[in-house]
Amino acid sequence: MKILSVRAIVVFLTIFINGVFSQAQDITGQWYGALDIYELRLVFHITQTDDGYTATWDSPDQNLTGMHVTTITFDGSKLSMAISDVYILYEGEYKTDSIVGTFKQAAVSFPLTLKRAPVEVKPIVRPQEPIPPFPYRSEDITFENKTDGITLAGTLTLPETGSNFTAVILITGSDPQNRDSELMGHKPFLVIADYLTRRGIAVLRYDDRGTAQSTGNFARATTADFATDAESAIAYLKTRNEINPQKIGLVGHSEGGVIAPMIAARSEDVGFIVMLAGMGISGDKLWLMQLELLGRALGTSETELAVLKKIAEKVFDKIFTANGIVPYQEIFELLTTMKADIVAALSEETTVDDFIRLFAARINPWMQYFLRFDPAPTLEQVKCPVLAVNGSMDLQVPAKENLTAIAEALEKGGNKNVTIKEYPGLNHLFQECTTGSIDEYAIIEQTFSPEVLKDLGDWILTH
Repeated sequence: MKILSVRAIVVFLTIFINGVFSQAQDITGQWYGALDIYELRLVFHITQTDDGYTATWDSPDQNLTGMHVTTITFDGSKLSMAISDVYILYEGEYKTDSIVGTFKQAAVSFPLTLKRAPVEVKPIVRPQEPIPPFPYRSEDITFENKTDGITLAGTLTLPETGSNFTAVILITGSDPQNRDSELMGHKPFLVIADYLTRRGIAVLRYDDRGTAQSTGNFARATTADFATDAESAIAYLKTRNEINPQKIGLVGHSEGGVIAPMIAARSEDVGFIVMLAGMGISGDKLWLMQLELLGRALGTSETELAVLKKIAEKVFDKIFTANGIVPYQEIFELLTTMKADIVAALSEETTVDDFIRLFAARINPWMQYFLRFDPAPTLEQVKCPVLAVNGSMDLQVPAKENLTAIAEALEKGGNKNVTIKEYPGLNHLFQECTTGSIDEYAIIEQTFSPEVLKDLGDWILTH
């Protein structure tokens, strides 16, 4: 059987943001490994049940524990674990005291060997990461999302002296992230919070629901659900005597840059918003742009891109004509009818059946909400001051198209207090970069552009 090229599959699963068991070998228990390029430790906990195997995974260096493995299969020699919510696929061969395989996340693949004993890694050097003691107060807090009945855990940093502070709430992008928005060895929200607090601004950052110390179920939530978490953070800050309730703003990155205007459009409690690489165009259009930009950056052929675009558009049609959420089985069956199109692409590693299974799992309620979402009508209702910024090398939320659309929607709604800026040479994470490709994120030492940090602080204190 022909099989789809590994470049095509990782690009497709990145953007579309998720058996048979042998009795001969015992793979239950803890398995430890580390991704060398990130110096990032991973721990998998495998348990045998009457129905087969289940597993959870931890990322100690990102303070993530007990995360669910979506599917796990083992045939006596080959182990496969898929984690659809964060686009991870691990495939390895059992070697008695180790499992030797490949870890794939987003559009990058790395060798990963799992062993029974914990592994040691050398610390990652990130020059911008602040080191205590800090010249401000830092308090671990919790607050309730009464709408969904969950508890969010976070950190509130406050200037050492004074009162009546301007405050911001940091809102993460897609995928489960902790309060530091930690990814690929970087902690951008820690860097931002440290900088702003040193300039006299209080900052609240929190773990996403179902992540780290926050309760709830991340996998079942949509962007609208995450918006209620941020609204609960506003309600919490309004109970703090140190905070000026008229000067509470939202700073959102990527998906957080969608959530911030959603809340501002319906709440007078938002004093200002900052959109860091936020959307201005609809989700389906953004996805097709990502496909082309990321795909070409990662070497995907034009033939493969054309096949993937055709598949995407058929899935879009299915979602847009449905009443409500399209269930997994219907997406699976649709993709199955397109096997000939998938097989037509170049072939290397991942089987077409695996592609269909993983892709169908990823077209979850969150993704369907994202594809249908058009931010323009929401932006037209935002009346508070807005700062929208992006980097010219962003391949995930292209700057020109999205910043233009954001500016047009705000102008159409009559908002006169708008600042739009594109920064040359910065990627989606606001790092100074070479190509903008996501496989650069981890190897760049810089966590967040100092120029953007300064402009962010200046703008907040002005507005």
